[in-house]
Amino acid sequence: MIVDQIKFGTDGWRAIIAQDFTVYNVGRVTKGLADWLNGRGDSPKVVLGHDCRFGGALFAETVADVLCANGVKVIMAKGFVSTPMISFGVQKLGAQQGVIITASHNPPSYNGYKLKGAHGGPSSPKDIAAVEALIPDTVDIPKKSFNYWLERGMLEYINLEDMYVSYLQEHFDIEGLNKSPFKLAYDAMYGAGQNVIRRLFPNAVLLHCDDNPGFHGQAPEPLDKNLQELARTVATTPEVKIGLATDGDADRIGLYDEDGNFVDAHHIILLLIHYLHKYKGMSGKVAVAFSVTDRVKKMCEAYGLPIEVTPIGFKYISELMVNEDILVGGEESGGIAVKGHIPERDGIYDGLALYEFMHKTGKTLKQLCQEVYDVVGTFVYERNDLHIENEQKESIIKKASDNAYPKFGKYGFNRIETIDGVKYHLDNGGWIMLRASGTEPLLRVYAEGNGKEETLDILEDVKSTILAM
Repeated sequence: MIVDQIKFGTDGWRAIIAQDFTVYNVGRVTKGLADWLNGRGDSPKVVLGHDCRFGGALFAETVADVLCANGVKVIMAKGFVSTPMISFGVQKLGAQQGVIITASHNPPSYNGYKLKGAHGGPSSPKDIAAVEALIPDTVDIPKKSFNYWLERGMLEYINLEDMYVSYLQEHFDIEGLNKSPFKLAYDAMYGAGQNVIRRLFPNAVLLHCDDNPGFHGQAPEPLDKNLQELARTVATTPEVKIGLATDGDADRIGLYDEDGNFVDAHHIILLLIHYLHKYKGMSGKVAVAFSVTDRVKKMCEAYGLPIEVTPIGFKYISELMVNEDILVGGEESGGIAVKGHIPERDGIYDGLALYEFMHKTGKTLKQLCQEVYDVVGTFVYERNDLHIENEQKESIIKKASDNAYPKFGKYGFNRIETIDGVKYHLDNGGWIMLRASGTEPLLRVYAEGNGKEETLDILEDVKSTILAM
């Protein structure tokens, strides 16, 4: 019998539903998790949930069955939940582990399995590797009813959404925000954030806040190309001054200013540093992934804040947040965490922080971005995801690692970094980065230039160069 090898990538194990992501393989992963937890102490407890993706409830029930059968108590969320809700629940309830069935922003054909540590964020790379090493080739999946586990005290249900909404109401002036002249538009991308915003802001303009486990055929990733309806809504609705979007499990963020212009994660990270330090007087180290703009370094220098660059994967940033005083930790992909909250990406929390920034200052998002530019200068960032076979993807990365590209079209470079992927610092002050996705057969090409036309031109020259060789 050929056994599927299950590997966790930058953020969990993800695979195509019914191909590799099956009930049986989910059971295998869960048996490895149960053995790891039981080897660490008595009476382990896990907070469990699933997002809106197809098959979520079925796979979560499999996790619960295997954990309970192996002596691990399960606290299971009612209905779909976001990843931040699971992390929040783990920390709040004093559990040893969290599990959420989600493939985050991946295409609808995928599902996934994320592990959350007792600290309320992604499990550490060391712990993930330990669980991975214990995944067996075979597993017995019990056929007990949920009532069986409930009666024996091995399973209980909890409403994590209620807990999370109450927490947000304690941390933000929701009543004041509801009276703000800056009206909110929100695109849930059919994801797990939909109920939270509906409950907090009954007058918000809501898009794609209904049940659609296939995400209408589109990957629920908050990129400009996937959010054009939100962009049009903000641009054509006079009272709407901010557009917020979150991905499938609501841990990533996308924003639009009052003119319907996309505000990417680089700008969001800078806005949060600017708000928390300059306006709220907070301090701490800034931690960013390798793919984040160097303008963050420039702002940290201006504000006297230490900065650390990590490999890509929020688990590295979360680990720093547990052990150090981190003001803002963020990734290019829209996963950002801030001081005072759990050490976890949270698109809704980040969005509310910036909505609060607008409300308190009376300034629009466009005006606040200009304040950022006054510190770090203007810049434009774009990303191109090339869907190519794994063999070609790995070949391109090897050539980049071997310094086989002397230049990219008309764009030369003066320095290379290889923390995670290959980053080229261009002669024009911008940068290019090549990195193979850890969860899909695609190559990510990142670029920053001094204007939109230049940045798009850089991406085109990079694509022509790497696909021609």
